[in-house]
Amino acid sequence: MSSDFGHDGEPDIGRYLARVPFLAEAPPAAARRLGGLTNLNYLVGHDGGRFVLRIPGAGTSEYIDREAEGVAARAAADAGVNAEVMFFDPSDGLMVTRYVDASVTMDPARFRDLDAVTRAGQAFHRLHARSRPFATDFQLFPMIDGYLQLLQSKGAALPFGYIELQQRADDTRRALESSLHPLVPSHCDPLCENFLDTGDVMFIIDYEYAGNNDPMWDLADLAVEGEFGHDQDLALLRAYFERDPAPSEIGRMVAYKALCDLLWTLWGVIQHANGNTAEDFWAYATNRFDRCRVLMSDGQYPDHLRAIGAT
Repeated sequence: MSSDFGHDGEPDIGRYLARVPFLAEAPPAAARRLGGLTNLNYLVGHDGGRFVLRIPGAGTSEYIDREAEGVAARAAADAGVNAEVMFFDPSDGLMVTRYVDASVTMDPARFRDLDAVTRAGQAFHRLHARSRPFATDFQLFPMIDGYLQLLQSKGAALPFGYIELQQRADDTRRALESSLHPLVPSHCDPLCENFLDTGDVMFIIDYEYAGNNDPMWDLADLAVEGEFGHDQDLALLRAYFERDPAPSEIGRMVAYKALCDLLWTLWGVIQHANGNTAEDFWAYATNRFDRCRVLMSDGQYPDHLRAIGAT
């Protein structure tokens, strides 16, 4: 990978474009940097088309199965949820997708629009109901255990109070395992920025962490990332189920909200330990951990766990 970067730390775009047959003649100077935390994304216009070139970030191969990502990305595209995948190299995750025209990248502020929340719920329903099964399962608790082992091997410190919260996390795990649901093809990392909205339809991009999962994980994760309030949560659930949610479904969403923050706390510490400078990942991890602790300490949290097992 080092040979693909210049002295200024910026990637040699030409080397990556040369690996993509239909972009091999595209001028590197025409590539425009887009957003991205762990990867580098560039908008490339060539031969009458517009594409997004995704260059995988350093160290991501430690915890991302690129072959599984390719399967998920293409399956989601075929279901009409992901942008069209034009090229994917499973050896390192270099990917090119077709640019979604007339769309805006979502953020928490844009998700204050309940119509946008509704379109996101409908997109999740399409993904879960129409997509072919993915190559792997998103195994939440083994992932948490694996992240902890990786951090231990790196000698990385956990946020203060993590060990004390473990009992509540264990109670949450038991509640969810008492009422298992069929796994469906799921995004598993629905950051607001992974949603592209045309005003008519919502697309969901970036399937690095995708897998077959409890469908409620996706809804809970988006609610956390978008800092949803009660009205947004309800709009998301109603759009997804096409009815009012049951108490057990609300309970599962609340439980996964807490575990979402717990998992990405550990992911953030890994980024920090890997020296990722895209943002302050230690602050990211501690903020997520604090939010998890507040939710698990709420007086209604045990009621939500009990509702999970009720039918």
